Amino acid sequence: MSTVRRLIVITLFEGVDLLDVTGPPEVFALVQRETDDVTGYQVVLAAGTMDPVTTSAGVRILPDMTFHEAAKRSIDTLLVPGSVEVDSRRRVHALVDPVVVDWVRKLAGKSRRVTSVCVGAHILAAAGLLDGKRATTHWSTAQQLAADHPLVEVDADPIFIREGDVWTGAGISACLDLSLALVADDFGEAIALRVARQLVMYLKRPSGQSQFSVPLEPVSTTRRIEDLRHFITRNIGKQLTVTDLAAHAHVSERQLTRIFKTELGTTPSVYIESARVELARNQLESTDVTLDRIATVCGFGTTDTLIRAFRRRLNTTPTEYRLRFRSSGEA
Repeated sequence: MSTVRRLIVITLFEGVDLLDVTGPPEVFALVQRETDDVTGYQVVLAAGTMDPVTTSAGVRILPDMTFHEAAKRSIDTLLVPGSVEVDSRRRVHALVDPVVVDWVRKLAGKSRRVTSVCVGAHILAAAGLLDGKRATTHWSTAQQLAADHPLVEVDADPIFIREGDVWTGAGISACLDLSLALVADDFGEAIALRVARQLVMYLKRPSGQSQFSVPLEPVSTTRRIEDLRHFITRNIGKQLTVTDLAAHAHVSERQLTRIFKTELGTTPSVYIESARVELARNQLESTDVTLDRIATVCGFGTTDTLIRAFRRRLNTTPTEYRLRFRSSGEA
């Protein structure tokens, strides 16, 4: 059996998100521990110099090699994390260092597979590696990615997307889901399952699962829209129309639609359905309540309407969702 491990190079740079860097190696390290049948991975951290890199969390990390040294190696997987800045209005903006972009472009040419985690997709896009491809990133910077790179088909919903030998992952903890998917692709589902069990994770959250969560949407800058959001939450089980919301906000229906589009980037009806799906997801994950009851409590009215909303929003059915993500009290 070959003793050569698959080389994974993770790029480092100032301000990089800490979990993006440390999460995937935890997954890859468990492959070697959980089986004697594979050689596993060798994970190295590469940066512009050998100086310590300060992450977004303030924790400093030492590189294993420079980008120049990494470019001399045959790389199995290039993994590119990201970095963001938050302005005074709490808006998140992905940062892209042109020097890092140049090195990623060079290293990608030496790699069998290229991946990004979270807002690292912005770096891949700047390097031209996502042109003509479908890609995801953290939901908070998806609009920026689409605006900056019109040749990229941005889909902010899935937790990860594979396009040939290019993989992109969504935000924060989704780096673990992406890493498990890479393990499954390399060594099979059985080994990935053993790793997932050690991590106390679901194997593996399907790539199509939504990263969307209504409560995680950006906080609005206006009191009026925040009041409307709370009104929707309080009355989620009732019939809610644009007319109802406009009357509550004391504005015209046209103005209400404009407010939702400006503040939340969607329409009132789509937001209401999203809020209802989110509540239904929580019910399916944590209770044994019937679909009829969930449809009533969440304001869908009928089970058929609930099913259609799930297919539209999550590309699955409520029953399939419950089977995948139902919490278990068993040890």
